[in-house]
Amino acid sequence: MVKRVSLWNAGCPVARALDAIGDWWSLLIIRDAFDGKRRFGEFQTGLGISKGVLSTRLRDLVKRGILETVPASDGTAYRDYVLTDKGRGLFPVIVALRQWGEDHLFADGEVRSSLVDREKRAPVARLEVRSADNRPLIWSETEVTG
Repeated sequence: MVKRVSLWNAGCPVARALDAIGDWWSLLIIRDAFDGKRRFGEFQTGLGISKGVLSTRLRDLVKRGILETVPASDGTAYRDYVLTDKGRGLFPVIVALRQWGEDHLFADGEVRSSLVDREKRAPVARLEVRSADNRPLIWSETEVTG
C-alpha cells in the first residue's frame, strides 16, 4: 500500500486544503454534516462506509478543527459530530463540487438531488469567482503570485 504524503507544509493553499479534506470519505462526511447528519451511525448508514474508516476520518476531521463532538442533542450518553466555524466555511466548496458534478457528470434528464434555497424553495444560484470590484472572472483572468 502506498503511504500518503502530507501536503501540510506546502506553500500552496490548495495543497494544504487537500491535505485536510482531500479524500472522498472526508468530503462526503462533511456533505452529510451539512445535510444534518450528526451521529456515527447516521454517517455509516448513509455512506455505507466501514466503522474503521469512518472512525479514522471523523477523528481526523475533529483533530483538524472541521468537526467537533458535543453532547447528544437527545440527552443520551452519545456524542454528536457538528461542523465548526472552520467546517461551515467549506460550504462553498461543497456547493462548487455539486455544481461541477451537475454540469459534467449527469446525462440530460438523469435524476439527481438538488440544492435549493430553504426559504424560497428555488434553486441556488451558480457560484462565481469575482474580482475585488465585483466583476465576474474566468480562470484565464487570474494568476497565482508569491
